[in-house]
Amino acid sequence: MAGYWLVRASASTDAEAAAEYGKLWKPIAEKYQAKILASKGAHKTVEGNDLPRNLLIEFPSYEQALACYNDPDYSEAAEYALRAYDRELTIIEGN
Repeated sequence: MAGYWLVRASASTDAEAAAEYGKLWKPIAEKYQAKILASKGAHKTVEGNDLPRNLLIEFPSYEQALACYNDPDYSEAAEYALRAYDRELTIIEGN
């Protein structure tokens, strides 16, 4: 069963940190076979706080999604993400 990351974030407040996160994320995404399903299209928040960045990332399994987040390489990358954005990240098991 697939696993997903649902990421909601503010606009970037640190362009250098965002760029470094992007560089570090690429090999991690490849390692865990992560696929961005939605990121730059239109969105409409109909309940809750509207955030400009909304991403849906698919992994082959829920376990892979968790393992990716808990990977030491991702922990390093996440430090840049957290400098670049105020964000929420939820890991979801698919149906």
